[in-house]
Amino acid sequence: VSTKFPVARIKRIMQADEDVGKVAQVTPVAVSKALELFMISIITKAAEQAKQRSSKRVLATHLKQAVTSEEQFDFLTEIVAKVP
Repeated sequence: VSTKFPVARIKRIMQADEDVGKVAQVTPVAVSKALELFMISIITKAAEQAKQRSSKRVLATHLKQAVTSEEQFDFLTEIVAKVP
């Protein structure tokens, strides 16, 4: 499976948590693919927000609007709350 995010780095981050034991070889690959799909989703929504406002750039405010407009991103609400 081809992924855009470095599998070795993801595995290292996972193993940095002392509560995590051994990590199956396929796990970091699955996490990498999930991260890739998540990023595509949120960036697409933010780009739509930018386009609606005739902006040529995706700004932090567009990410905030994407997060607040989509229920699936509710877990990020506190993080983007400080964005103007």
